[in-house]
Amino acid sequence: MESSSNKKGCCDSMRDFFTSAKFLIYVGHALSTWGDRMWNFAVAVFLVELYGNSLLLTAVYGLVVAGSVLLLGAIIGDWVDKNARLKVAQTSLLVQNSSVILCGILLMLVFNFKDQLTHLYNGWLLTFCYIMVITIANIANLASTAMSITIQRDWVVVVAGDDRSSLADMNATVRIIDQLTNILAPMLVGQIMAFGSHFMGCGFISGWNLCSMCLEYFLLWKVYQKTPALAIKAGQKDSENQQLKQLNVQGELENGEGLAEGSQLMNEGSVVKSETKEKQTCCYQMSEPLRTFRDGWVAYYNQSIFFAGMSLAFLYMTVLGFDCITTGYAYTQGLNGSILSMLMGASAVSGICGTVAFTWVRKKCGLIRTGFFAGIAQLSCLMLCVVSVFVPGSPFDLSVSPFQSMISHLLGDNVPLPEAPTMASLITAKPQEMLNISTMQAEEVPYIESYLSVSLLFAGVIAARVGLWSFDLTVTQLIQENVAEEERGVINGVQNSMNYLLDLLHFIMVILAPNPEAFGLLVIISVSFVAMGHIMYFRYAFRNLGARLFLCCSPEQKTDIDTPSLPSV
Repeated sequence: MESSSNKKGCCDSMRDFFTSAKFLIYVGHALSTWGDRMWNFAVAVFLVELYGNSLLLTAVYGLVVAGSVLLLGAIIGDWVDKNARLKVAQTSLLVQNSSVILCGILLMLVFNFKDQLTHLYNGWLLTFCYIMVITIANIANLASTAMSITIQRDWVVVVAGDDRSSLADMNATVRIIDQLTNILAPMLVGQIMAFGSHFMGCGFISGWNLCSMCLEYFLLWKVYQKTPALAIKAGQKDSENQQLKQLNVQGELENGEGLAEGSQLMNEGSVVKSETKEKQTCCYQMSEPLRTFRDGWVAYYNQSIFFAGMSLAFLYMTVLGFDCITTGYAYTQGLNGSILSMLMGASAVSGICGTVAFTWVRKKCGLIRTGFFAGIAQLSCLMLCVVSVFVPGSPFDLSVSPFQSMISHLLGDNVPLPEAPTMASLITAKPQEMLNISTMQAEEVPYIESYLSVSLLFAGVIAARVGLWSFDLTVTQLIQENVAEEERGVINGVQNSMNYLLDLLHFIMVILAPNPEAFGLLVIISVSFVAMGHIMYFRYAFRNLGARLFLCCSPEQKTDIDTPSLPSV
């Protein structure tokens, strides 16, 4: 009898979990992230293919996306704050998926009729199609940003309730989903394009987003129904009160004007006043986005977690993120596609380990100390990257001017092309593209005297991801816990803008020094920025815990002023 009752209880608990709001959020996030990863990988490949294997359109798209989030991050966050949660989530979902579907259909038409479009209106129609593709894809990315702020920074907090451990577990699970989809989704769409065509890839992504949009819409509604707290939003009450006050003031003014209708002179004066008021209202509405942008950054600066948020943004100013730049440098150092694929897998496993480590360390040492220890771990591992600059096999040579090839190109000199792609040509390539390039040109891989330097470099990059993802989760939860509910959207919007700003700077840094001989200097600069970021976090942590920061097992007693409790809903 006891065994049967235990089985029944286990089945009931499993049924409760699979029907809970947490699990539904995980499923919806997995579907959304899978579509995003497929699209982000594929759109860069599509743009390269459309422009004759040139990286120009891909670079333009990257700059447009980064610049848009940088300028509109605070405005998007403010829109998230001022509207109902379900409305924001559903609108973001519909705009994002509809934009991807429309862009996919447009790309299918361009791929199918590219030759005809090239000869129409001297190619201007094809150029217009390129502009439309980049514009629609940018709209999809902005909607994805709003969706990310809504679900990962707001809904997750509400569903977790006042349980900080539950919030940490949900954040970690969401991040593991991100890691897995970041590996598997590009592999799937890459295989479709490799064995089929780019036309088939566009069709598959459009069809996926159409089906996923319907299912995600249903999941959002179910989560909203299962979590009554989502219907209550702190910012809405304040806005409603302000609207009532404005209506009362307007009614009083109208009554006053009604009493003054006996005099023609006063009528003319009221007309002038109303016209002036309309002009002022029009100017006020036109300047509202600028004021929202300004107020968002001011609010971000005044937050108690300002230095913690800035520390996370500084980590984006690095060439050691295992992105296209690091992968491109690996190819110039003689690593083939097989080795690169194994390194990519090891990097993903390391990131998952960091996510799991976050939950364990947070329970033992507290949230703020987890970020401090994660920063020490990341910096310690990155020291291997600094050492790799000076060991045998490193191409580091400051006597070779990084501007030599750029100046020669501008002056029109005939400079022989290198056998292997340079860092400048690989700046916007995806890791999967690098694997294809290295496979096709395996016989042209340059000879390297020693692989000690590149081995130390990637050992440091992969090991540092344990601390990196633990630190990222720490700052994410600090923002969730310490930012007031009515400012949650705009603060996270500004945080995204800061991340994109530092990310743009690191691409500009590589453009200015694209040759492999200067990569060692970029490594040193990157580690310096990471160190500055963790110094900012240390200031935040020491301000909150003082000397208790170094006592691993002591409780983190927070003051009401510096670190308020989790906002109630």
